[in-house]
Amino acid sequence: MDTREYKDLDKKEKRKRQKEITKTFSKLGFLAFGGPAAHIAMLEEETIKKKNWLSREKFLDFMGATNLIPGPNSTEMIMLVGYERGGLLGLYNAGAAFILPAMLIVMAFAYLYVDYGTLPQLATVLEGVKAAIMAVIVHALYRLFRSAVKDKLSLIFGAVIAAIYILLGVGEIPLLFMAGLMMLLLKNRGSFLNRANSLAIPIIFLTFLKIGSVLYGSGYVLLAFLETEFVEKLGVLTSQQILDAVAVGQFTPGPVFTTATFIGYVLGGIPGAIAATIGIFLPAFVISSFIKPIIPKMRASKWLSAVLDGVNIASLVLMAVVSVKLGAASIVGPITALIFVGSMIGIMRFKINTVWLIAAGGAITFIANLI
Repeated sequence: MDTREYKDLDKKEKRKRQKEITKTFSKLGFLAFGGPAAHIAMLEEETIKKKNWLSREKFLDFMGATNLIPGPNSTEMIMLVGYERGGLLGLYNAGAAFILPAMLIVMAFAYLYVDYGTLPQLATVLEGVKAAIMAVIVHALYRLFRSAVKDKLSLIFGAVIAAIYILLGVGEIPLLFMAGLMMLLLKNRGSFLNRANSLAIPIIFLTFLKIGSVLYGSGYVLLAFLETEFVEKLGVLTSQQILDAVAVGQFTPGPVFTTATFIGYVLGGIPGAIAATIGIFLPAFVISSFIKPIIPKMRASKWLSAVLDGVNIASLVLMAVVSVKLGAASIVGPITALIFVGSMIGIMRFKINTVWLIAAGGAITFIANLI
C-alpha cells in the first residue's frame, strides 16, 4: 500500500488516489446503515483493517477531535480520513461521495412521502440488517479499545467515565469536555503540582446552515433542533412530519443529517432538498478542513495530547453505551440473535466482507417473515 503523502505524488497518482477515495466512500454512502456508531465501525474496517490508510491511533485522534466540534461527527470523520489520504481535495471528495448516495435515497423516500402520505414498510428487512451491523460495531469497538486503552490508568478512566454517564446521566458533550480535562489533569499532575413550498429556498438554506454550525452530538440531537426551528419558530411543519423525517434519516444508509434532505424536499421540492443538504453539511466541510492540520499539533503537545487521550476514551465509552442500547433494540428474537452471532463469527473467524453480512441479514429476516 502506497503510504506517501498526497503532496509528494505526481498528477497521475493523485488522480488515482481521488478515484480510490470516491469509490470507497460512495460504497459507504450506500451501505452504512445504523447511524454514527455503525458509520465509524465500517469506516475503521474499510480504511484501517482493509486498506491501511492510517494508524488506529490517528483514527482515534480524529474521533476525539470531531467530538469536540459541531456537526455530524461520523461524516466529519470521513472528511478527515479523506484529507489524510488525498489532501484538501480528498476531504471534499470523501464528504461528497458519502453524502450524495444517502441524499438521493432520502429524496426518493421524500417523494413517496409527499405523493402518498406514508413511507414504505422496511422494518422486516431492517431487523436483519441492524443485527448484522451490531456485529460490525462490536468488532470495531474491540479493535479501537485495544488502541485507546494503553494502560491501567486508561482502563480505570474508561470505567469511571462509563459510570458517570450511566449512573449520573451526564450529557454527552459535557462528558467529553470533562473527560478531556480530567485526563489532562491526570497525565500532567506532576507539572501542575510543581411553511411548505411557500418557504423561500434561502430561508431553508440559512436555517439548516445555522443548525449545521451549532449542533453538537451528531444526528441523534437533530430532532430537538428541527422541532424548534420548523415547528415552533417557523410553523411550517408538524411534529409528526419531523418524526417521519428523522425516521427516514435513521433507516437509510449514510449520515443521519440527510434528514435535512427530506425536510427540504417537503418544504421546497428538489431545490429545497438540495439547499437543505448543502446548508447542513457546509459547516462540517469548513470546520474539518481547518481542524485537520491542527490535530498533529495537539498530539505533539504534552497538554493537548492528554486532552485527546481523555476525549478518545470517552468517545469510545459513549459509542459502547449507545451500541448496547442499539443492540437491545436490534436483537429482538431468535432470528436476529442468530444473525448477530453468525455475523460476529463471519467477521472474526472467516473475515467475511461486512457488505455481504448486512445483505444476508436483511435477506434472512425478509424470507423468515414470508414463511
